[in-house]
Amino acid sequence: MKLLVVDDDKEIVELLSIYIQNEGHSVVKAYDGKEALTKIRTTPDIDLMILDVMMPNMDGMQVVKELRKESQIPIIMLTAKSNDMDKIQGLVAGADDYVTKPFNPLEIMARVKSLLRRTNMQVTSEEPDVLDIGPLIIKKESHEVLTHNGTDIQLTALEFGILYLLASHPNRVFSAEEIFERVWQQESLISAKTVMVHVSHLRDKIEEATGGEKVIQTVWGVGYKIETN
Repeated sequence: MKLLVVDDDKEIVELLSIYIQNEGHSVVKAYDGKEALTKIRTTPDIDLMILDVMMPNMDGMQVVKELRKESQIPIIMLTAKSNDMDKIQGLVAGADDYVTKPFNPLEIMARVKSLLRRTNMQVTSEEPDVLDIGPLIIKKESHEVLTHNGTDIQLTALEFGILYLLASHPNRVFSAEEIFERVWQQESLISAKTVMVHVSHLRDKIEEATGGEKVIQTVWGVGYKIETN
């Protein structure tokens, strides 16, 4: 895999590069937001980006918002801020995961592996490749989500994972902890707010594409489901 590491602290870029290369991946480096966007647009086949928030020229939040107009590449954000609202803002902007500084590089690599697994998940005989549920057609192998009138809904890897999980188990309620453990493929180490933000983003995209249809339902105090008649 090819990973883009973006931070104005060159020591952090070099440290993460060592760990990434030790896992057999290649590294592309950038040191501010504008350079990150240039690298994404000019370097083919970047699979994931690790992105600092506080940077000169263009900060990480601006990079994510701009990038999400044209790409669904998985993004892990790095920041010195640990406040929940700061994390939520990053997720709302379009990031897939969020790690606060100072961090353990091994934690970063665990999150990288998890995101890459979600992006490249394989179809098994137990999981149908195509789901037709409500107004949506969901294609697992190609990670496509279409409405019945052909509108393509662009989702991040985690948004797709949540949708596929709920759609492949209609009428079953999944708690935020279950969703996190199944989709992120890690033990639930972060707050349910992270799942809530991703579900909210996913709902907004589906409602915009379908003219307001409420596909994902909240069962208050329990979790989320997609209901079929």
